[in-house]
Amino acid sequence: MTSFIDMETNLEKLVSISSGALCDDAPQIPEGLLNQSGVLGEQLIELLKNKNGFYAFESALHLLPAGCKDSCTSLEEWNNDNSWRKEYGDQIQGHLFFAEDVFGVQFALCNLGVRKFDPELGEFEDFATDLEEWAAKILEDYNYETGYQLAHDWQLQNGSLPTGKRLLPKIPFVLGGAYEVENLYAADALKGMMFRADIWRQIRDLPDGSRIKLKVINRISH
Repeated sequence: MTSFIDMETNLEKLVSISSGALCDDAPQIPEGLLNQSGVLGEQLIELLKNKNGFYAFESALHLLPAGCKDSCTSLEEWNNDNSWRKEYGDQIQGHLFFAEDVFGVQFALCNLGVRKFDPELGEFEDFATDLEEWAAKILEDYNYETGYQLAHDWQLQNGSLPTGKRLLPKIPFVLGGAYEVENLYAADALKGMMFRADIWRQIRDLPDGSRIKLKVINRISH
């Protein structure tokens, strides 16, 4: 087993500049979820033993805690197949989602390494071979990889982003919405994923250049 102290300095640095732990309980990940994380599951457990969940870069990066018994959203709850995951079905099976950027773009572990998942497009992108490389890429370009600058600018105007909230676009990015403060609002992270899944279902089979008229059932509360 790889221990946290054997890892290179990128993970240690990321942990050192992050918030306090989101959960004081010892991290525990059910075997069923670990099976979805491929060979990197043990690395994630060691990382969470060092700090069980955190926010970094002014809440732009959110690492989920595991085994929490309080009100904080846990890794287990976030990966529940009866929650937002069911909206994407087989599209996301075999992935353990463990972190997210300020827009709710997900980071996941699988047999291929660490991948990014865009909830508007319903698409994965290979990101890193392991958590050390994941941390290195985050630190190298945290503005792009976490949405830090927009998170910072939005919070200057609106106050701190509350726990459990992510910044959603009023006009979805996939439909041409601008990456600007004026196009962003704070929304519950889970409701945000459900909303983007609904967008994805409506546009996934349309050819490029199609005219789109979205049907919005419920507006997400701020």
